[in-house]
Amino acid sequence: MSIGSPGADGSRGDSSPATSAAAGLREGIVTELEAAFGSSWYEEGNSVDRAVASLCRLRRAAAGDRAQAQAGDDTVREALAQASPDALVWVASRMVSYLDEHDFVAGAHRAEVVPPG
Repeated sequence: MSIGSPGADGSRGDSSPATSAAAGLREGIVTELEAAFGSSWYEEGNSVDRAVASLCRLRRAAAGDRAQAQAGDDTVREALAQASPDALVWVASRMVSYLDEHDFVAGAHRAEVVPPG
């Protein structure tokens, strides 16, 4: 299974910087995710943060390549689907740690979501 393809919607006949950026990121993202498994994220420049940053760059590049915001999200999901379950859990736990350390919960409570029932 490949991760998307540059200009996958067929509407682009040219090659843009987003197309080459997305292609380059697609090629190495699964390897990056696998390499991040088990590494600490409490040191600067760690492999987990690099993998997550690559996912963010892939999202932006794929959205630009296909001129659709949703295309970036779709491409990230395709990449994550190719990673091992262990790597996914590791990277997801890093994202939760990051959100918690940056007080995401306080912001989410401001939205005041009313529970069902």
